Amino acid sequence: MAAHPNVARLTDGYAAFSVGDFVALNDLFADDLLWHETGRSHLAGDYLGRDAVYELFGKLLEVTEGSLHIDVHTIFADDEHGVALVTVMASRGGKTIRVNDAHVFHLREGKVVEFWNATTDAYALDELIG
Repeated sequence: MAAHPNVARLTDGYAAFSVGDFVALNDLFADDLLWHETGRSHLAGDYLGRDAVYELFGKLLEVTEGSLHIDVHTIFADDEHGVALVTVMASRGGKTIRVNDAHVFHLREGKVVEFWNATTDAYALDELIG
């Protein structure tokens, strides 16, 4: 059985994120994307709009000293939803985290319109970035 086309779109999105290719991400993320960032840090909360999400990505890369990396294990998707099972790794000031997450996407016409993070350690990033 062939994978749903949204599996390839999300896979390509993670590849684009890993190299900072925001032009490719523009093709995946809806203009009015709603992104829910977990935790209690100054970066936690909801981000509305693709540009606000890109600002979040920049801040995450800054506070993790460019070390943020996402290792994708598998992706499931259909017309409306996608789930990526991933390991997120980051370092700062000699401390390193490694957390398993499920990234949940709501899709509309092949574009991500909403994102949630289900994590095994909601506060690991908080502890890393302070």
